[in-house]
Amino acid sequence: MKTFKMISVNLIRENEEVPIVLEDGIVINQENSSRSWILELFIDQKFEDFFNELKSTNELFRAKVVISYPENEPAHFEVATYSVKRIGKHLSVLLRGTLKRARRQYAESLLADLIEDGYTGQELLAKFEHDMKTRPSLKKD
Repeated sequence: MKTFKMISVNLIRENEEVPIVLEDGIVINQENSSRSWILELFIDQKFEDFFNELKSTNELFRAKVVISYPENEPAHFEVATYSVKRIGKHLSVLLRGTLKRARRQYAESLLADLIEDGYTGQELLAKFEHDMKTRPSLKKD
């Protein structure tokens, strides 16, 4: 098994991206024949009903996760909610699923979007550098 620090996570359901604010999080590659991964989110209890509903329906959804460093390209997973447990004033949510290998290159896609939006020259460079740090959602993501 290999464990990685989770920097941020956005859940994608019905083409809507929902950012989940983390207190902490880890990503575990189980390195098994199923190529399964576990994402543990340590989050505010306000998400308890949301994740319990996902768990009860066993719904598969996508998770876009930045691992290790904020400037890393997000990894895309297809997951289901496996466990929701209260720990003090927080929740531990376990998501189980697989890594989606076919992911687009964020930098190239961001640059294409900015050019399409009419950015050029120094303005393009400044906006590109800013967005590479803040990682906004892309039009075709």
